Amino acid sequence: MQYKLYYWPSIQGRGEFVRLALEEARADYLDVARRSGSGKGVPAMEKFLDDEKLAAAPYAPPFLKAGKLIIGQTANILLYLGPRHGLTPRSEVGRIWVNQLQLTIADFVTEIHNTHHPIAGALYYRQQKPEARRRTKNFRAERMPKFLGYFEQVLSGAGKRKRYMAGDTLSYADLSVFQLIAGLRYAFPNAMTRLEPDYPGLVGLHDRVAARPNIAAYLASKRRIPFNQDGIFRCYPELDG
Repeated sequence: MQYKLYYWPSIQGRGEFVRLALEEARADYLDVARRSGSGKGVPAMEKFLDDEKLAAAPYAPPFLKAGKLIIGQTANILLYLGPRHGLTPRSEVGRIWVNQLQLTIADFVTEIHNTHHPIAGALYYRQQKPEARRRTKNFRAERMPKFLGYFEQVLSGAGKRKRYMAGDTLSYADLSVFQLIAGLRYAFPNAMTRLEPDYPGLVGLHDRVAARPNIAAYLASKRRIPFNQDGIFRCYPELDG
């Protein structure tokens, strides 16, 4: 079965967490909005969002079409893909745990986005710069260390360093943590230089994921959209402190 991923074509955004899972699994997928032609491109994605006949229409991208299923929300998509591609533990307890980690990652992603858009997503960054500076100062000092500290603790739970978030086997939560570290390095290079020595487990996890053959090939390909000033992770030097 070929999956169809619907997400904006010029940013990594929340869709990138899904792309990483699909790439690690070497799944057959079509990144619909990045293709041209009939039934492709942004219009094809918007058609789904505007289709009032769909009983379970997604609220917003990303969403995944898997056969007759249309699955919205990043964590929900990964919850579906994980057991089908060996990216989550087999036990119910393990699957719930990885989903819980992914939902916590989603909370962190929202806070990262809100550093440059603290007032409203409909406003440009330049229209909320003072508020962004105030928000980001708190984010760098308190929220960023709190989330990173939590994920570091997960890796060293019960005093034993784990290779991956759910134990010895890679899960989609590890791929998502890789994306967090890569994105934060882009958006807050100075802050991450200061903070990273406190989180050796996360740095090691990032490097292990980046070195995996399928991920390394993806990162070196044109399929990996570069970080830019339109996505979740944006580099504004005045916010880096």
